[in-house]
Amino acid sequence: MVLDVVEMHRLALVYVAYVVATASPGPSTMAIMGVAMRHGRPPALALAGGVITGSYFWAVLAATGISALLAAFAEVLTAVKIAGGIYLLYLAFKSARSALRKGEAGPGDASASADAPLATYYRRGLLLHLGNPKAVLGWTAIMSLGLPPGAPASTLPAILGGCALLAVTVFGGYALLFSTARMVGVYRRARRWIEGTLALVFGFAGLRLLTARI
Repeated sequence: MVLDVVEMHRLALVYVAYVVATASPGPSTMAIMGVAMRHGRPPALALAGGVITGSYFWAVLAATGISALLAAFAEVLTAVKIAGGIYLLYLAFKSARSALRKGEAGPGDASASADAPLATYYRRGLLLHLGNPKAVLGWTAIMSLGLPPGAPASTLPAILGGCALLAVTVFGGYALLFSTARMVGVYRRARRWIEGTLALVFGFAGLRLLTARI
């Protein structure tokens, strides 16, 4: 089924929200950065692969749950939208607080041995994201935004497939870029500006979700 203009616009909003959520500094991205700076690109890419796998575990659960709710209770969808919007506003608050804080943020925990097998880093990334209960709230917000009642069957595969490509690009990009000393210096110098911008974007996305009509 070919997506119409409305569905394409909705997918574009989903992809933007997903990029904002995944690219913002958090436990997973900071861990990837730390491993990249300390142990190089292969371990960081393995860690990123585990993060992506864990993320898509939550994505499948969110997609299944949202589909069932949409088929049964519109009131529950409203509650999910409110929860997702509040979560995005919470991320905006955290980003703003970080932007206002002086000094440099640490790169995260990267205590594993440099000669550890890549599977060790993969497991770390997987457990890191599976242990983050906020991840399912983020996916719930994404699914709520992209799957309104009456959405065509092709929308869900488009969301999951597009976000998968974006996840590889974002998390893999962190692993590649932050393994170079130059990019580490750029991030540290521009941290407050980057996180201030993220606060604005998160705030806009949260307010949009809270005010969106079912």
